[in-house]
Amino acid sequence: MVKAAKLTKIAASVALVLGAAVAHADGEKAQVIHWWTSGGESAAIKQFADAYNKAGGVWVDQAIAGGEQARAAAINRIIGGDPPTAAQFNTSKQFHDIIDQGLLNNIDDVAAKENWDKILPQPVIDSIKVKGHWYAAPVDIHMPAWIFYSKPAFAKAGITSDPKNYDELIADLGKLKAAGLTGLALGGQPWQEKLTFDAVLADVGGTDLYLKVYRDKDIAAASSPAFKNVLAQYKKLHDYVDAGSPGRNWNDATALLIQGKAGVQIMGDWAKGEFIAANQSAGKDYGCLPGFGPKAPYIVAGDVFVFPKTDNADALKAQHLLATVMTSPGPQVAFSAKKGSIPIRTDVDASKLDVCAQEGIEAMKDKSRQLPNAEMLVAPDLNGALQDVITNFWNKNESVDDAQKAFVSAMKGA
Repeated sequence: MVKAAKLTKIAASVALVLGAAVAHADGEKAQVIHWWTSGGESAAIKQFADAYNKAGGVWVDQAIAGGEQARAAAINRIIGGDPPTAAQFNTSKQFHDIIDQGLLNNIDDVAAKENWDKILPQPVIDSIKVKGHWYAAPVDIHMPAWIFYSKPAFAKAGITSDPKNYDELIADLGKLKAAGLTGLALGGQPWQEKLTFDAVLADVGGTDLYLKVYRDKDIAAASSPAFKNVLAQYKKLHDYVDAGSPGRNWNDATALLIQGKAGVQIMGDWAKGEFIAANQSAGKDYGCLPGFGPKAPYIVAGDVFVFPKTDNADALKAQHLLATVMTSPGPQVAFSAKKGSIPIRTDVDASKLDVCAQEGIEAMKDKSRQLPNAEMLVAPDLNGALQDVITNFWNKNESVDDAQKAFVSAMKGA
């Protein structure tokens, strides 16, 4: 991602081209950059595209594989004077730098009309409402720490009940390994390793430690025995991944569960889209648990679309139509049914969503369980530095003490 300092240097030159930035827009034609390219993701984004076209627009799909690559492409086009109509980011601080540089339009009119202040969860509001203005349209709520498991794999390993806590999960992974299966299907990429670590931190460490580390940047908390234990518990999982893990994409890890070759995946509920695309049903072919226990923290994450700055009337109209369509009840439910997410709205009929989604919706009703994901709480630079620490610890023969020192050092250097 382009850093804030670099954006500052180019902001003045960007201002010269913004007036004509989206002259290519034709009526309500919308160029939409996103990174949803897997089978389940493609089926989901098509729900928004179809709804936008039915509303009178023309959706121009510009999919770019990989979140980091898609965000970089969007920012490069924005600063280069040829911005898309909308671009995907995570529900986080990823796009706050470009807000600060005045490179995004707000969508206050849409937010006011749709009563976003009343229907959106607070962690989402805190991410997209900056200095009193709404700068992104949220399109889903994902929980990145779901435990998915293959019913056939569990049966083969003789596992007859769901794990009720982290210790039971570790024991089940051992049973799967003993049965000749891959216990934990992990895509060995830095963001997936950090996602898994955060799941362990939230559960084993607890909500208070999680917030002290990420929200409060509390050096004492990160230096504590409790945090050291989180690191040790996280590294236990390494014993249950297979040799093909490094570099594997998340959806390829999900495929191992679908094929019955692996037992468990710790992943966001977007993984359900892959099960759906493979004609597998929640509760029948695979199980889903929202965290490591009945009342585990429900980490709130998701995706948004931002709207690059322009004063072109047609482009503005397209941006407002996109924001309205993407957040409307019908498209929200249709998208969630394919994507595996839950709707961002509380006023929709979600009765047709699967049992996992129903459990997620129920969990979100308990505000005490809602926990912002790490990227909502820390700046991208710090998140990247901490991710580097975690991926080094996972992939190298590094002691827990050294990993803790590296984590603290990264926090101090932020």
